[in-house]
Amino acid sequence: MKFLFDLFPVILFFIAYKFSDIYTATLVVIAATFFQVIYSKLIHKRVDKLLIFNAVLISILGGTTLWLHDANFIKWKPSILYWLLAGALLFFHFFKKKNLVKNLMGEQIRLNEKTWNQINMTSAVFFAGLGVLNLYVAFNFSESIWVNFKLFGITGLIICYAILIGVLASRANHK
Repeated sequence: MKFLFDLFPVILFFIAYKFSDIYTATLVVIAATFFQVIYSKLIHKRVDKLLIFNAVLISILGGTTLWLHDANFIKWKPSILYWLLAGALLFFHFFKKKNLVKNLMGEQIRLNEKTWNQINMTSAVFFAGLGVLNLYVAFNFSESIWVNFKLFGITGLIICYAILIGVLASRANHK
């Protein structure tokens, strides 16, 4: 259910784009993201740091897109988010000696430290690569293809990656 909640603004962005244009879709995604923040605060009594960061990022880049009437800013948003996520995974791993993936999932899955570190590192590489791939699609294909890729391509890749991590974690548990 949380996955659908996280996808809510992207789905609305896609729908708004299909019925209007990139600027209307940008306005919709900004509003939907703020709705997510408010909903989380009212219902769950807390807001995830990643959601707050995403709301700030979408406000800055989405607002700049609307203000300058330049869609390039909104196209950069996923890449910046993924690169900062990859950077955070690496920073905490190397400088704080903390594994963010383990902190997020450690209560749901029991793994040894080596496996957690492998998942953390592959996650950093995955998100860094996803950021590069987003820019490649955004600036080498039509806007319409990028919007479709943003919803279906990126979401599909994240789901496939999560399944792969689940399989690898399961194998590591059975050794």
